[in-house]
Order: sequence, then structure tokens, then C-alpha cells
Amino acid sequence: MVGLVTKHAELDAVLDRLAAHPETFDAEIEKLAVEYDAKNVQLEITDPATWHKDAVVSRVSRDGARFSIESQLRTEIDAITILDRENESRLARRIEFARARLNRALREAGLTPADLEGGVSGNPSAYVGDRQVHCTLPPRVCRRWAELHALRTEMVERNLYLALINVERYAHTSAGRLDLIQEGSAALFRAVDGFDWKRGLLFRTYAVHWLNQAFRSYLYNFSSTVRVPVYLQKALRHVNIAIEKLRDPNASVESIAEASGLEPNLVEHALGAARSTRSIDAPMSDDADSGGLRDILTRGEHDPYRPEFEDTSLESGVKSALDRLSERERYIVAMRFGLMGEREHTLAEVAAKLGVSLERVRQIQVRAIGKMRTPQLKKAVEPFLN
Repeated sequence: MVGLVTKHAELDAVLDRLAAHPETFDAEIEKLAVEYDAKNVQLEITDPATWHKDAVVSRVSRDGARFSIESQLRTEIDAITILDRENESRLARRIEFARARLNRALREAGLTPADLEGGVSGNPSAYVGDRQVHCTLPPRVCRRWAELHALRTEMVERNLYLALINVERYAHTSAGRLDLIQEGSAALFRAVDGFDWKRGLLFRTYAVHWLNQAFRSYLYNFSSTVRVPVYLQKALRHVNIAIEKLRDPNASVESIAEASGLEPNLVEHALGAARSTRSIDAPMSDDADSGGLRDILTRGEHDPYRPEFEDTSLESGVKSALDRLSERERYIVAMRFGLMGEREHTLAEVAAKLGVSLERVRQIQVRAIGKMRTPQLKKAVEPFLN
């Protein structure tokens, strides 16, 4: 889609003038969007190298430790130029204008923002000449989304240092630091979408709320092998504080309830949810060479694992799904897919055995597979598909 390309400096000159009257800014950028669209004016897509300084990644960190992914990440983020207040406001105004143009393009195409999901894959800002790579949406929508994506990405990258600073508050937790940084980085995109420069706040002041929310959400939902409801995790925190005050790890439920101000039944549920998990291969002591629980269980001749230990098995899942079929449907599925000791048969072979047409066998097979798509079968089959 060929068109004039306006530089950011040119656009900023126009938006700065409109920003002098914040109360009319939204209406004015809508008019500007109409004007730019009529002239087929495109926004500049900046090369990220312009805000990245050359970063030298050492294989050894300052404290002499070996190279790590986290140290490389920190070095690369340190090499990103941070925005000052004035340029941050200008970038925020560009983002608002680009979003207004994208929404306008979506309306004209009869689409919604939800249609962008799946319509663009890979890097939305990647272009070969005037054609965007991997975009199945109308060309104008593709270009508008690429312009917005590039601006949002710049705001996020130039504030990634916030994720590194604020993650230190959660260093004492069991969650992986890289996982937390990843959650924080994703939260910055949500912060960009909700940031309003007209309120006079710095972006970092607003973004910290989203970062802490992302970190806490990760800790509540994903830091445990078995997910514990958030309300129980919060209750357990009060329970642990109460136990420390009582200085009695074996304190009764009633004593903990009185010290924490919680209901006894909530204290009981919180204590029940505090069970921890342990890998069967983890060492039983601090000595790395010490055996794990598996070694103790395997002192006999046989491996202690049994299929019966699992909540579900492939065999029981398939059998349960087959029980939903009629006798004829079950016979066709067993023949076609080699179940119950049968080898796999072609449609022609099954049709010949039943004395019906290939199309009839195919229809019965499709109907039978539809009946077999049960949650129990999905749960049984999933471990074998990963």
C-alpha cells in the first residue's frame, strides 16, 4: 500500500499544537485521522536500533559468576535509552493517534479489535517493501496495526528497566526471576494501553501498579504445583503471621483464629491448603549426591511406578469413549485405527467387510469420532500428545 510517510518529528509538531488543549485533543485527532487517511499518509515505523545502544555481553558477570540468561537480559535492557518526560508524552500522543487511526480502519473494514488476533502473525511491524509479512487482514488495517504495534513496543522496551527494578521486591519468593520479569514485560503492554498522558503522570508511576499486579497474580496462580485459590493464599499469609506471634508451630486452630482475627473454619481450610509438593527425584538432603525418594522406593527389584497410580490412563479413556458408540460405530473405529488388537484397515477394507460404500463408512467414522470427543478422553490422551 503505497503512500506518503510522515516522520515522527512532523507528526509531533501537529500533535504538540493539539495537546495545548487537552479537552479537545480526542476530537481533533479524529479529524486529523480523517485528513491523513484521505491523503493516504502513513506513519513512520522506527528502527528499534535507534533507542538501543551497543551492549557488550560478558560471559562473566561483575561478581565473577558464570554467564546467565538473566545477566544478558539485564545488560541488554541497560543499553536501552530511557525516555525523558517530554519525549515520553510525545510518544504517548503518537500511540493515541495511531490507535484512533487503527480503530477507524477497523470500522471501515467491518472488523473489531478481536479480529486482529490471528490476522497478524510474527512481527506485525515487519514489511517487505509495502507489503506486510504474514497479515491476512485488509492492507489498510495491516498498516495501521503495524504502526500502533511499533509505537507500543517502543514504549514498552524503553520502560523494561521498571520490570527489573520492581521484581526485586519479590526476590524472596520461590518464583523464578525470569518468569516474573516475563510477566512484568507483558504487563507493560497493558499499562501502555491504559496510560493517559493528559493526567500529567509519568508512565512509570502508572506502570508500577500493573507490574505489581502481574507479579502477585503470577505468585498466586502459578508458583504452586497445585493451584490454591487466592483467598486461601491471603488467609494463609495471616495464619503464618499469627503462628509467628504465638511462637508455636503446633498452635491450635482456635488460637490461630483468635490471633489472626479469622474465622476458625477459614484457618482450618488455609492450613489444609498449605501442603507442599516434592519431586520424586529431588535429593533427600542438602548433599547433591544423596538419593531421592525414588531411590528409596526402588530398592526392590521392580520400578515402583504403576499405571494405576495415575488419575486416568489412555486405555481407560479410550474404552470409556468407545462405550458411547453403537456396536457398528465401535467396530468401524476399532478397525480403522487398529484398536483392541486389530491392525489399521483402510476405508475400502472396512467397506468391503460391511458390504457398504466408502462414503457410508466415512460418515459413520466422522459421527463416531464426534461422539468420542469427551473430556475424559482428552484428559487421557493429552500426556501422549505433548
